[in-house]
Amino acid sequence: MTEAPGAVPLHWNQVTRLYDLIVFDLDGTLIDSKLDLAHAVNATRANMQLSALSNELIYSYVGNGAPVLIRRALGPGYSDEQVQNALEYFLAWYRDHKLDYTTLYPGVREALSDLQRAGIRMAVLTNKPVNISRAILQGLDVDSCFFRVYGGNSFEQKKPDPVGLEKLLDEAQVSKSRALMVGDSAVDIQTARNAAIACVGCTWGFQPESLVTSPPDWLIENMTELLRMLQVAPAAEAPVQAER
Repeated sequence: MTEAPGAVPLHWNQVTRLYDLIVFDLDGTLIDSKLDLAHAVNATRANMQLSALSNELIYSYVGNGAPVLIRRALGPGYSDEQVQNALEYFLAWYRDHKLDYTTLYPGVREALSDLQRAGIRMAVLTNKPVNISRAILQGLDVDSCFFRVYGGNSFEQKKPDPVGLEKLLDEAQVSKSRALMVGDSAVDIQTARNAAIACVGCTWGFQPESLVTSPPDWLIENMTELLRMLQVAPAAEAPVQAER
């Protein structure tokens, strides 16, 4: 774990706060969904007789929800009706192919299990449509780790608007000082700032470069660093109670 520029220096032996609620972003934080999203975007472009975009370019468009992704992927010159039709095609295609290549990032499954064992409540707040998000988490067999999953269509406003975080804080009955947002992009960091809660940036996600201009409180390079930050021992290191 490293401190983001401008953050107060933090060392392992100085971490004493145990957060009661951790809110995770989904794409680029918990799941590597890059290839499935790229295929869905290019399938949509092909349906409109457009050439394919590079995967890397598509990845740079992810983070603000499906409508923005499709508008960016189409480029200028398309009417609202055309964009809406393309969005509907994209969502239908993606629903059928959402788990073709999507996987959890290394260490995520184990970290979620360890955090759950430690009694920390967890939720997901993503700009991806909520039903697809829940289906992906269920398909990857980690849905039971989260007490709530909210998506980009769960509220009138998407991230970085703080409405989703504020709702989760209220539902979990957790104060802002005991909540933490974990994400891979400036959108997640701005969401945490707007809700006045602490935030961690993941360097392995879709847009780690955006964390330079919107620095989090802390940066982590893997999920084990998050466990260490929260003083949660991995299961392999957890103390074993003697049998009575």
